[in-house]
Amino acid sequence: MTNIAVTTWSLEQTAPTDLLPAAAPEGDVRVVRSEVPSPEFSRFLYASVGADIRWTDRLVWSHPRWREHLERPGVETWVAYESGTPAGYVELVAGDDGVVEIEYFGLIHAFRGRGIGGHLLSYGTARAWDLAERWPGVAGTKRVWLHTCSKDGEFAMDNYQRRGFRLFDTKVEEETEVATPGPWPGAFLS
Repeated sequence: MTNIAVTTWSLEQTAPTDLLPAAAPEGDVRVVRSEVPSPEFSRFLYASVGADIRWTDRLVWSHPRWREHLERPGVETWVAYESGTPAGYVELVAGDDGVVEIEYFGLIHAFRGRGIGGHLLSYGTARAWDLAERWPGVAGTKRVWLHTCSKDGEFAMDNYQRRGFRLFDTKVEEETEVATPGPWPGAFLS
């Protein structure tokens, strides 16, 4: 196995006015909250979006582990659909003291480069800022943060910064390189 250097950048917004929304894309694009916790659907989104960018940490999660995570107060999944087909998602996780993490965000490979990502990130960030309105007992949002890394999509960092996220930490660590899981064997060979 080969080790690679992976840079992880952490970015934040500290006020709702930090958000610089992207224009909505043309066509039939909608963003809808997945209100019924579904381990099967969430795993599908995770595996499909992360197929070519080496998202592997949750692939080993059991059904009960997925359910436990999704049923926590303040965890939300917002899904972008283009003409009825899932295009990507954003997962919000409320933490302590009004901090909300955009834990996962991305688009399925076929939907990238079409303006959906900026719109989905804008929508998801706005939902992070008003998350407490949907969750009695969860503190009002004071900070929204996320991390991205050098393994993520080539436009990820630019999208975050264009939406008003500011860099607050950078780390470089050695990791064992893992194979791209892909949605099925040989999916990205052509």
